[in-house]
This record gives sequence, structure tokens and C-alpha cells, in this order.
Amino acid sequence: MKKKIGLLPRLLIGLLSGILIGYLSKELFHLDFFVRLLATFNGIFGNILSYVIPFIIIGFVAPGIAELGKGAGRLLGITTLLAYLSTIIAGTFAYTVGNGILPRLINAASGNAKNPEEALVKGFFQVDIPPIMGVMTALITAFLLGLGMAAIKNKTLYAAVKDFQEIVELVIQKVIIPLLPFHIAGIFANMTYAGEVVRIMQVFGSIFVIIILSHIVILLFQYTVAGAVSGKNPFQALKNMIPAYLTAIGTQSSAATIPVTLRSAKKNGISDEVADFVIPLCATIHLSGSTITLTMASMAVMFMAGHVPNFGLMFPFILMLGVTMVAAPGVPGGAVMAALGLLQSMLGFNEAQLSLMIALYLTQDSFGTAVNVTGDGAIALIVDKLAKRSTKKVATAQENIAGGEEKGCPNI
Repeated sequence: MKKKIGLLPRLLIGLLSGILIGYLSKELFHLDFFVRLLATFNGIFGNILSYVIPFIIIGFVAPGIAELGKGAGRLLGITTLLAYLSTIIAGTFAYTVGNGILPRLINAASGNAKNPEEALVKGFFQVDIPPIMGVMTALITAFLLGLGMAAIKNKTLYAAVKDFQEIVELVIQKVIIPLLPFHIAGIFANMTYAGEVVRIMQVFGSIFVIIILSHIVILLFQYTVAGAVSGKNPFQALKNMIPAYLTAIGTQSSAATIPVTLRSAKKNGISDEVADFVIPLCATIHLSGSTITLTMASMAVMFMAGHVPNFGLMFPFILMLGVTMVAAPGVPGGAVMAALGLLQSMLGFNEAQLSLMIALYLTQDSFGTAVNVTGDGAIALIVDKLAKRSTKKVATAQENIAGGEEKGCPNI
């Protein structure tokens, strides 16, 4: 039986192949045919991914909420709030670290650099595939369907949504993930043809080390807080999540890692009901590792272009990024795809900078995804503790009422 090559090695092969194609096209063949061919593919693939994203959100979030049943509204609010706060804290931390280190690092490596927008090759043609709805519309729709299915007894719609979820999973596994290496190849072929890839890889090699160290710090922070709330040893809880972390590095997908994340979370003593709800939901809405990467990488791109990303510019971006991350799908590259609109509208990124962000993000997405899913376990610990406290209060109140009735006390 043939052993399949993992996604991360395939992405690296795509990256190196893209660099080779771009170099040979420019230096040896002196023609851009193959680069334009890949650019055409990238345009079509990007449109397909944008089209699929709303379906991914509905397919994963709606059944996750419905499966909780009673109390879905309250725990949904708690989980969403915790995920949002975690994202904002991670982004603010990334800004603080980046603002202190990146200016000196980038100036030492390459000085001010020009954006390669004019040198980028365009595709032969473009196919517009507009999404059926926006990502926030899809998210609200998923919440509405999930809460509605949790409230009513009829299982017909729930069965239909579960079937829809299976269809979306097949699209992810059979279309999106297999085509990602070609997307990476196209981006790096274009950047190499534009003469920018060597300088960019030198600069971002150092930046990625800083990003990974920041990932480790934020995980320690998350589990310290979760341990304080739940009363459990944070280091043991983090150790139990290592299988999920390693699986996410290999799959590069929060959604694909859900089974392992669930098993790891339950090993920390989280109840089945809470874990089965929080983990699939957080796979879609909690992306603290991705937020660190997006914040720091976007700052680096701005510094390289000679701009200064001050706090007044970046903090509103981080706040909106936290909302956008709620709508980002748990698939490879989903976070950066969902953030493209903010990068363009709030930070003023041009086409070249957006392409650069996609390429740079995807080449290290596995580590950000690993932090995302590992952090989901910390949120599940907190939600589980809050849910148990609430259940205990209800049980105590019911016992008091029952005790009063036995003594002949009237119900008020």
C-alpha cells in the first residue's frame, strides 16, 4: 500500500516548484507562459474558495450548535465571547512583540523594499464566482439554524444539515486541500518572476521564528488562565493536548483535526456534551494562533513597504480581525482568505501585498493551526467549568424547592 505524502511536504514541494518555475521562466526561457498559466489557476481557485467559505461556516457551525440541545444559547454566547477575547489578546500581544522587533529586523535584512505589484504576471483570463452570501451573513445564518434546531423537536432539518456537512467535508478533502500546493506554486512562481522571492524568504525566515515563539507564549498564557478557572494543572492539560497539536501540524486544518482535538480535550476531564459542542465550534471561531501570524506578517509587509503600522491603525484592525476570525473556516488558509478584505480596506494592501500575505501565511499555516486547536482545549476547560457551576446551582435550587415542599412550604 502506497504511503501518501502529507499536506505540509506537498506545500513545500509546491513552494519550491513555484520558485523553480519562476526562475527558469525568467532567466532561461525568457517567457511568462507557465507563470501566467499558474496565475490563471490561482484566480479561479481563489474564487472557488471564496464561494465555498459560506457553506463551510454553515456546514460546521449549525449542527455543532444544534447538537448541544437545551442551553445552546447561553453556552454559545460564552464560547463565542471567550474565543473573541482570546483572539484580541493574541493579536495585541503580536502587535507589541512585532512593534519592538520587526523594524530593526527588517531594516537590517533588506532596508525599505518596493512592492512588486507592477511586475506580477496576470492570468490569461478571469472567472468570477461570487459567493452566494457574505461570511458574516453565513455565520448569522448558522447561528439561527443551530439555535432553531436546538429549540424544536423535529429532526428533519438537523438530518439535512448533517448531510450538508458531509458534502462540505468532501469538498474540503477532495477539492480544496489537494489543490492548495498548486496555489502555493503559482504564488511563488509569480513572486520569483517578479524578482522578490529571495529577499522575502530571507526576511520572513527570521519573522517566522518570532511568530512560533509568540505562539508558545500565548499557549502558556491560555492554559494558565484555564487552569486557574478549572482548578486543573495547566501543564498537564497542555501536555494532554499535544496529540492535537501534532495532528494539526500534519493536516493544516482545524476541521480535519477535530476528532483528535475532541479526544485530547476529553482526556482533560471535559464532559462529552461540552466538548462535542465547544471543540467543533472553536475550530471555526477561535483562531488565536492565526491572528498572531496575520498581525505580525501584515506588520512586516507594511514595514517592508516603508510604512509604519502604529497602534492606532493596528488595534482597530485586530478588533475587526477578531470578528472576521469568527467567520473563518477551519480549513487550510481559511483565516487569511477571510482576512483579505480587512487587509485591503483597513491597511491599504494592494494586490501584490495581498498575494504575498496569502503565500507567506500558507507556508506556515500548520503551526498557527496547531495553536488554534490547542487553544480550543483551554476554552473548553473554562466553558466546562462554567457549565458545571450552572448545573450545580440549578440542582441546588431544585433540592431547596423540593425540601420546602416536603415541609409544607408553599411554592412562590
